[in-house]
Amino acid sequence: MKFPSEPFKIKVVEPIRRTTREERDRLLREAGYNLFQVPAESVYMDLLTDSGTSAMSDHQWAGLMLGDESYAGSRNYYHFEETVRSIFGYRHVIPTHQGRMAENLLFSTVVKSGMCVPNNIHFDTTRANIEHQGAQALDVVVKEAYDPHCVLPFKGNMDLGRLEDTITRVGRDRIPLVMLTITNNSGGGQPVSLENIRQTRALLNRYRIPLFFDACRFAENCFFIKEREPGYAGKSVHDIARELFSYGDGCTMSAKKDGLANIGGFLSLNDDRWAQDITNMLILVEGFPTYGGLAGRDLEAMARGLREVLDEDYLSFRVGQVRYLGELLNQAGVPILEPVGGHAVYLNAKEFLPHLPQEEFPAQSLAVALYRDYGIRGVEIGTVMFGKKDAATGRTIHPALEMVRLAIPRRVYTNMQITYVAESIIELYRRREGIQGLTLTYEAPMLRHFTARFEEIQQQPLLQHTAS
Repeated sequence: MKFPSEPFKIKVVEPIRRTTREERDRLLREAGYNLFQVPAESVYMDLLTDSGTSAMSDHQWAGLMLGDESYAGSRNYYHFEETVRSIFGYRHVIPTHQGRMAENLLFSTVVKSGMCVPNNIHFDTTRANIEHQGAQALDVVVKEAYDPHCVLPFKGNMDLGRLEDTITRVGRDRIPLVMLTITNNSGGGQPVSLENIRQTRALLNRYRIPLFFDACRFAENCFFIKEREPGYAGKSVHDIARELFSYGDGCTMSAKKDGLANIGGFLSLNDDRWAQDITNMLILVEGFPTYGGLAGRDLEAMARGLREVLDEDYLSFRVGQVRYLGELLNQAGVPILEPVGGHAVYLNAKEFLPHLPQEEFPAQSLAVALYRDYGIRGVEIGTVMFGKKDAATGRTIHPALEMVRLAIPRRVYTNMQITYVAESIIELYRRREGIQGLTLTYEAPMLRHFTARFEEIQQQPLLQHTAS
């Protein structure tokens, strides 16, 4: 077999409502061709995100019934705290209602205007939270990350030369911390090697700069290390995680990914002063430190999910299912970002739709076509999400990669459903010339992809020449 079968049984099913192409076309027009604005009940296969969309286990559901909703000192918090410390190893554990709040608390506390935060590649909310403080979110991933055809085992690695050049150019005092996103979502869900993490740590030690992880998909990254990095095949994913986080000073995490929960996140770190300042802000905007904006039952679900995600049978199936979709598309000649990452397959919209310039948002256009024709919802990772305006000219600065991310929810879809996704994309690719571009009619000042609105650009008919 190319991948293992599901390491679980299905106990509860949710019916999926089928819609017609005409209905989906109407919904797209009403939504301004923004798939975030389409009702979920009108989506057949929802690959918009793997965040908060996991199916919880019977063990997690049982934990919900043990929720202690005490305002302070809930027993679920102490179970959650012990679990986080056992995996991540940091002294302070600060729960939040989701990952972007953990980012907001961290950056609003330690990042000041004019500072710079390097990362391999920042994802959308991380970048926005840093820029909201008037700081620069700088991407210093290895250059190969921007080549969709380059196959490297650890394509999410930090470019150490560029990182040191950045520190020298910007100055140590203007860099409050460096981040590593594991796996590197914006670059195709690519992992970071332990060797690269060790070298990053050694470099930052020379300048006394803290290292933080965006740990949303840490278990998938650790599974890739076990699978690909010499010397780690015989180690457990838990032990790899313990070593990985030992090189850091803290982490932010959305537990809606590798926490296998539908809500929740946390910030964990060693610095006592930072932790006190962050906790003071937490009380103001989120809640008491032992619940952090969450119900006790959700803390319990997170605690149990963080242990379940380290199960290697689960991880083998999880990564294998994503890889299976990528292999089906690759074999049919559909352009994707290679190698396939841990949580999603990324369609290479530039090569899928070469007739559309980036000004016409090819990735968004492809995502619209995929939903309209097949009821499959993905998300644009390209000019809509990461395009910027040049301050001097007003022109759009386009990102190097123009992709549609097909993020697979954990423990939700069967392999037959994944096959349906592949066959739909292959069929769409064969008639790709008919896909139209889009023009932007509304954008918010930050995180515009969530609420932007578009119109389709109507193709001009060919002029008919008649003999005079």
